[in-house]
Amino acid sequence: MTARFHADHVGSLLRPPELLEARRARAEGRLGAEELRAAEDRAILDVLALQRDVGLGIYSDGELRRDAWMSDLAEAVEGFTPERVPMQWRGPGASGEGSRAMVAGARLRQTRRLTAHEASFLKAHSPGPFKITMPSPSVFIQASYRPGITDKVYPTRGALLDDLVPIVRSEIAALLDEGVSYVQLDAPQYTYYGDPTLSEAMRRDGIDLEQMVEAAVAGDVACLQGLAREGVTLACHICRGNNRSRWVAEGGYDFLAERLFGALPVDTFLLEYDSERAGGFEPLRFVPRGKTVVLGLVTTKEPRLESPDELRRRIEEASRYVPLENLALSPQCGFASVAEGNLLSVDDQRRKLELVVDTARKVWG
Repeated sequence: MTARFHADHVGSLLRPPELLEARRARAEGRLGAEELRAAEDRAILDVLALQRDVGLGIYSDGELRRDAWMSDLAEAVEGFTPERVPMQWRGPGASGEGSRAMVAGARLRQTRRLTAHEASFLKAHSPGPFKITMPSPSVFIQASYRPGITDKVYPTRGALLDDLVPIVRSEIAALLDEGVSYVQLDAPQYTYYGDPTLSEAMRRDGIDLEQMVEAAVAGDVACLQGLAREGVTLACHICRGNNRSRWVAEGGYDFLAERLFGALPVDTFLLEYDSERAGGFEPLRFVPRGKTVVLGLVTTKEPRLESPDELRRRIEEASRYVPLENLALSPQCGFASVAEGNLLSVDDQRRKLELVVDTARKVWG
C-alpha cells in the first residue's frame, strides 16, 4: 500500500515564548487554568497555520498543551510520584538528570481521558487530517519503574505494564471511535536495549534484557491488536531520546528489527535516521511488505539545513530495502519533546519543515 503521507512529522513543535511564560505563571499560581488554555489555543492555531503554509498534509497541535511528550498520561492517571528515574544525556550540555516521566509509586488509576481535550480542539480547527501522539505503554517500564518505590506496589515491570496497556488501548479506541484517522505511539526506549552502554548498565542492575524486551513488545502489541480499521493510520515512532538537542541512546535498529517490525500491528514506522547514531538501512528488510517507513533524515537537534541532494540519495538507498512508494520523509524527532524545545529557532523549524515537503514533492510528486 502506498504511503498515505510522503511528507510527515513526528508531532511536537517549538513553543512560543509567551506560551512558556504562561505555563510558568500557571505553575506559580499567577494565571488561571482558563487563561492558560486560551494561551495554548492561540499558539496551536498559529502552528496549524504554519503546517498549512509549508504544505504538510497531516497536522498536529505541536503537543503544545504538554510539559513533555509523555506527560499526557501522567496528568490523567493517579499513582505517579514526583520521583524520577536518573538518565544520562549525551550531546550539547550532556548531563545526568531525572527523566521527565514520574515514577509509579501507587496503584495506577485513570481519572480522565488522556487526549480528548487535544483531539476535540483539532477536530474543530485543523485544516486537514491530524495525528494524536501518545507514549507507548512499554515506555514506562523503563521511565517510571524505580526499585525501592515502584516494586512496593508492582513487584515486576510486567505488572506495571499490565495496568498501563488497557489505559493506552482504551484511549486509542476512543480516538478512533471519534473519527481520528492517525494515532502515533512514541517508543524511544526500544533503542536503549540495543545501546551497548545502556544495555550493560541494565544487566548490572539485574535486569533480564531479553525478558524485558519480550514484555515490552508484547505489551505494545496488546495495546494495538485488533484496532486497525479502514482509513486509519496506526503508527510507532522510534528515536534515541530528544531533550534540548540531546540524546540518550546510540546504535542501529539491528537488535530489535526482526522482533519488533514484524510484530507491532501498525501501518507506519517513523524512524530516526539523521545521524550515524541510527546505523544503516539494512534492518529495514524486516519491515513487512505494504507497511510505510517514514525516514527521519532531517534533524531537529541543530539548525544546519540538510542538502536536498543528500536527502534524495539516502531515500534511494533506503528503497533497496523498502519499496519507494512505501517510504516517506520527516524530521528525525519532534522539535520540542520537552516544552523548552531543541536548540534551534522557529525560523529554523520552518525551514526544516519546508525542506521535508519540498523534497517529498520532488521524490514522490
